[in-house]
Amino acid sequence: MRGSDAVRVAAHTRTRLGEGPHWAAAEDSVYWVDILGHRLHRLHLASGQHAIWPMPEPICWLVERADGDGWLAGFASGMARLTLDPFSIGPITPLAPPSPDHRLNDAKVDRAGRLWAGVMQNEGAIATGGLYRVAGGQIARADDGYLVPNGPAISVDGAWLYHADSPRRLIYRFAIAADGTLHDRRIHVRFADDWGVPDGMTVDAEGHLWVAHWDGGCVSRFDPDGQRVRVVPVPASRPTSPCFGGARLDRLFVTSAADGCDGEPLAGALFEIDPGVAGLPPVPFAG
Repeated sequence: MRGSDAVRVAAHTRTRLGEGPHWAAAEDSVYWVDILGHRLHRLHLASGQHAIWPMPEPICWLVERADGDGWLAGFASGMARLTLDPFSIGPITPLAPPSPDHRLNDAKVDRAGRLWAGVMQNEGAIATGGLYRVAGGQIARADDGYLVPNGPAISVDGAWLYHADSPRRLIYRFAIAADGTLHDRRIHVRFADDWGVPDGMTVDAEGHLWVAHWDGGCVSRFDPDGQRVRVVPVPASRPTSPCFGGARLDRLFVTSAADGCDGEPLAGALFEIDPGVAGLPPVPFAG
């Protein structure tokens, strides 16, 4: 694997809690959200044009729909169909019974088109968070007991799901059965105390896991056995989530947070890393 540790600023914005980067190949664009800032961002790579849409409440992620009809977006209170031109937001469907102190956090679509999304208590102070599966019009709670569920990622063959509980400094690995149920939860990576905590993550085409280190100021690559094989420092202490993009999926974009980082001039920016390896195209949500 080739690649350099050079990091550049792809978009010099100051998102309070940048998250959920998503590569939209048909638009040559990277999308990402600012959860606390209630905004959706888009960077068009060829032109460098940076567009921003204000949202009515915290927006936590978005994924493309397989029917081609806009996006499925995760708002604090639930999921809704989202279109940007013309702008509209459909009715919001909660993943769990509505609770004033819980919200969605992070999500990813697996190789079969199923959505996996975490719900957390707003402050991440009590272990009432969970991981949910959305498929075939049904919503099911797949795992529970989380403080801050973060960064679902799916293996190259679709057989494994990786998911973190950030305050516990743990990344779990689950086996995904054909019907979408999860089995055989194991600790895949245990973060050392000086690493910060695991946040968003993605898998490259060689089956390695890339993880953003909140309060660790870096992105790490872990091999399929969970061993840390590469560390790329970024000029912000709170990187939040990586995604592969570009025409060859060989550009790694990393969101970050400015909240609590007043002395950091680049906190909240969107960064780009040369990973030296390609990623996988995102799978649209099948419904």
